[in-house]
Amino acid sequence: MTACALGGSAVDALAAPASAPRTAAGAAQAPPRLPFYIARKANNRTVYILGTMHAAKPADYPPNQPFRPEILDALKRATLLAFELSPDDLVVSQNDVTRYGVCDTPCLPKQLPDALWKRLQWRLRDNPEALAEIQKMRPWLAALLIETYDSLAAGLQTEYGTEAQLENVYAKYPIVGLETLNDQMRAFTNLRNAEQWEMLAQDLAQTPQQNAADTRQLHALWREGDADKLAAWSAARSLRLAQTPELSNALDEKILYRRNRRFARRIADLSLPDKPIFVAVGVLHLGGPRGVLAKLRENGFSIEPG
Repeated sequence: MTACALGGSAVDALAAPASAPRTAAGAAQAPPRLPFYIARKANNRTVYILGTMHAAKPADYPPNQPFRPEILDALKRATLLAFELSPDDLVVSQNDVTRYGVCDTPCLPKQLPDALWKRLQWRLRDNPEALAEIQKMRPWLAALLIETYDSLAAGLQTEYGTEAQLENVYAKYPIVGLETLNDQMRAFTNLRNAEQWEMLAQDLAQTPQQNAADTRQLHALWREGDADKLAAWSAARSLRLAQTPELSNALDEKILYRRNRRFARRIADLSLPDKPIFVAVGVLHLGGPRGVLAKLRENGFSIEPG
């Protein structure tokens, strides 16, 4: 399970048709806590940081109060909103995903070890349309598609991703990206073949039902709002599913930790005196000793729960 698949990325559009952002419908007692933090630095620099999921449920955003008051107040005070990708990049992202991740002919069977290809065939044995589609994908994109299928099987819906709900509330501009579309694409296109195989093998190590159960647990932890607890859960899951530990560690470095460092640098650059900003990034990027919050601390920010 990569951070991208659950944090708002270019690849999710291939698994589900794009739709306009919607405000959640249906009654709910109160908005969930969610991982929300305030980073402060000298000269009155303030950064509000929210951990997101790109697919969630209507009940996560009650219609009359989609976020708790502290988050809504921070959005009102913010002079800028930052996502992993800017809305403009996200609009054109599917073109780049297709360009770099999709072949003109069925290339995947030739790019995978035979045993791994047979496991993928077995996984999709009851979904011939998905199998036909995935045969034209590079291994990294095939892995992300499997992850997105599992998140949808867990009852999550892409139209209730956090970024879309924030856009409904944040009526001001600008909305910027913490990385470019090229940055995000390179995180996957620069993976070695063996690393791509490891990525897909981890997604196939459990049954779809087990993967969906993991996603439901992640969703519950996200609602609770403890970024470090989420990071510990993710690290334990990665260790459990790793097929080749050194390849699994390389994947985490390229897809997660390297991007965490880039996000933290960009956040520090965007932070200006007396101009608070609001940052929303995939929840698995935030916590732990190599997460965005830790990197901001290294940059001189103090961090406290929001």
